Amino acid sequence: MSDLHDALVWLNDPLNWQGPQGVPHLTWQHIYISGLAVGIAALVAMPLALFLGHRGRGGGFTVVVTNVSRAIPTLALLTVFSATAIGFGNRATIIALAVFAIPPLLTNTYVGVREVDPDVVEAARGMGLSGWSVLTRVELPLAVPLIAAGVRTAAVQVVATATLAALVGGGGLGVIINTGFGQQDTGQIIAGGILVALLALLTEITLALVQRRVTPGRERHLRRGQGGADAVPVAAATDGAEPDKDHERGDAFSVS
Repeated sequence: MSDLHDALVWLNDPLNWQGPQGVPHLTWQHIYISGLAVGIAALVAMPLALFLGHRGRGGGFTVVVTNVSRAIPTLALLTVFSATAIGFGNRATIIALAVFAIPPLLTNTYVGVREVDPDVVEAARGMGLSGWSVLTRVELPLAVPLIAAGVRTAAVQVVATATLAALVGGGGLGVIINTGFGQQDTGQIIAGGILVALLALLTEITLALVQRRVTPGRERHLRRGQGGADAVPVAAATDGAEPDKDHERGDAFSVS
């Protein structure tokens, strides 16, 4: 309990919340490193996964890339980068974390596109939609929940791992933990761990809300439950009336 008490004392010290080594500044650095790493990983993984998923090919390639990326320890990459032109610091950390974030983004995006109902895709093509339109107006909107789940997983993992930046001269909340180890201050180490855990938890909650928000059909379901405009077709269907299939098909491909 004394170590936890020391951590709370450290967190309540105003001096630890000021200057370039203060909690607010280090938190911003942590968010910057993590956000940029996930952004780079998304730019690399998502277009490739969308293309392969749309073409229905590359399943084996996706599995291989995912497994290889997961098998490479981030700390090992940082050690290798130190012997190259990349060097130390935040740049090396961002690249290493981007590699770490690729597997969930690549896998979830690919699986999300491949799991779209083939009948829906064929119906879209039968309506004269081009391949690009099928991808952007049908497959991508329906794959959004799984893609959002991949972003959520990657972001939380990266936030938790970005503490390694402090080991190679970078910034972020890992500086607090690393300094605590150097000073043999257990309270400071625990305080840094608490801050990282809180930031990861906040990231998880925020992205979970975003994922729920972008899930297709949620708004319509809420309106039906509240007896809104969509309640009438539902009531008609339960009375034995045949729903307007053309109208439903038009709604399915009007997603932009």
